[in-house]
Amino acid sequence: MTTGIAGYPLAIQGLSKSFGSVKVLEKLNLNVKSGEFIAIVGRSGCGKSTLLRLIAGLEQPTEGTLLRDGQEVTGIDPETRVLFQDARLLPWKKVLENVRIGVRDGNRESAMEALRMVGLEEKANEWPGVLSGGQRQRVALARALAGSPRLLLLDEPLGALDALTRIEMQDLIERLWLRQRFSAILVTHDVSEAVALADRVVLLKDGHVALNEAITLPRPRERDSGFAYFEKLILDRVMEREPSSSYEPKIASFSI
Repeated sequence: MTTGIAGYPLAIQGLSKSFGSVKVLEKLNLNVKSGEFIAIVGRSGCGKSTLLRLIAGLEQPTEGTLLRDGQEVTGIDPETRVLFQDARLLPWKKVLENVRIGVRDGNRESAMEALRMVGLEEKANEWPGVLSGGQRQRVALARALAGSPRLLLLDEPLGALDALTRIEMQDLIERLWLRQRFSAILVTHDVSEAVALADRVVLLKDGHVALNEAITLPRPRERDSGFAYFEKLILDRVMEREPSSSYEPKIASFSI
């Protein structure tokens, strides 16, 4: 499934989005490097999903520019894929046929390879209705990756899963990202998930970037004092408290 094509870089400049008189995003600036994994966190209504829809080309900004690989985003792009909280599988199509939808030429072997990547090759001829929630999300991930995207947008994709399945899916997403090096933007309410997966965590507040924090921890991420430091740092900002000085691990030597 590797293509050798680099992930999309993004440049977001002065981006604003209003719905009627309600301003959701205001003069937002953010850059994403090719192959970078960004997590966007914040309280409900802060504009996370709106930003993701703008990046996907599903909405148009009220003001500002959004450049994807140097080109202005004006609509849906075939090399950008979105993974939602709901797997959105077609119940009248078997698993393999659902994944083939994501393959540009409909190639059956490409779809099967994508299923192998997520560990569900043996479920190819099953109906979506007999799968567990975690398995359905794996199929949705396979469908998204079957087209070898340059940009993967993840909109709370693990929110409905139990804790153990969430951790398994986090590990899977990280492994596939490390293998393919597409650019990835994850919207999540779960700060721990953001720290576990992202190179940088971006906090949105009142339509602005309130925090843009590099997660300088080695991969795979261990839930140690360094992890707790970043988790608390971001949570303090989400909750509008000043960061506590009680965590002082030596993180200077950490690198990605």
